Amino acid sequence: MTEGSIGVGMIGHAFMGAVHSHAWRTAHRFFDLPLVPQLAVLGGRDPERTSAAADKYGFAASSTDWRAVVESDDVQLVDVCTPGDTHAEIALAALAAGKHVLCEKPLANTVAEAEAMAAAATEAAARGVRSMVAFNYRRVPALAYARKLIAEGRLGEIRHVRAVYLQDWLSDAEAPMAWRLRKEQAGSGALGDLGAHIVDATQFLTGDLLTGVCATTTTFVPQRPSGSGMEDVTVDDAALFLGRFASGAVASYEATRYALGRKNAMRVEVNGSKGSLAFDFESMNELSFYDGSDGDSAGFRRILVTEPSHPYVGAWWPPGHLLGYEHTFTHEVVDFVRAVASGVDPAPSFVDGLQVQRVLDAVQRSAAKGSVWTEIPIEEGAGR
Repeated sequence: MTEGSIGVGMIGHAFMGAVHSHAWRTAHRFFDLPLVPQLAVLGGRDPERTSAAADKYGFAASSTDWRAVVESDDVQLVDVCTPGDTHAEIALAALAAGKHVLCEKPLANTVAEAEAMAAAATEAAARGVRSMVAFNYRRVPALAYARKLIAEGRLGEIRHVRAVYLQDWLSDAEAPMAWRLRKEQAGSGALGDLGAHIVDATQFLTGDLLTGVCATTTTFVPQRPSGSGMEDVTVDDAALFLGRFASGAVASYEATRYALGRKNAMRVEVNGSKGSLAFDFESMNELSFYDGSDGDSAGFRRILVTEPSHPYVGAWWPPGHLLGYEHTFTHEVVDFVRAVASGVDPAPSFVDGLQVQRVLDAVQRSAAKGSVWTEIPIEEGAGR
């Protein structure tokens, strides 16, 4: 690696690998970064597909051995874009090797794995090794701006939080089996895939943490075509739960991949004593804001979050020229590289990822016991 650069080893090259590699290629071209990312090694299982992906995405080399990626002298930062059942092993090895780690969400498949990863990350931080969980929706400018408004007290005391994440790609009962439908690989279904995002987003927005949930989950299609036969689906298709924050605010959540017609409807609304905010990712450049102090002229107003003063936006286009999904990952890379270069712990940390994992675990336990209220312990250091 050249001076002033940081070598990136990315493991996994499917959907997340594609969008992450785009972010690594793009970040330093629009933002002033103290270190320029260099795409060093791409890891995957199939040699031909991995080599082709490395060429397509711009990596200098490829490997079918993730350990070789972690141990490469050209790699100072490991980006984990694999299914959840491999996150812990790869991240723990990378941290032990002194490599900075960016890990896709959810952090792990179990609380025990997440605890081990958070402990290793805390220990590694004392050696100057940084780690972060890839909750990209924190980097949507409209949501980052919403957090700022809430932190400034524009909504007053937070009372209600409601969040849904609706997709429809599993609505066809004849759609084939996929790794996201196997508990041993994915950990959970819509809960971990989508619910993790809205749990993190609401905790990020409010600066508050969930302390308990009451949940139900269901699987609509118990078997799917796989090879020459049918295979059992071992995860949830939909998860719905109530929550309570440490502050006393109440919340509701819904995550499903069966909401026909909803492609990526990640929606959050926060109601306070002075005002409200609402966001829908399918209109990701917009934020709806209600200021209760406006008297008889009060009403939700549309804020187009494309001004140079809005979070991240100043590096991009003139006002009104909209950003997209891929920009959130670029912002993620920017924040992580800056944290690594400055020697500070980025957010969300692995401890924050563990806190989300505790919520997911509590949801599963609550649903398994017939929707009983289930408490969530708060991890020290979580909530950034």
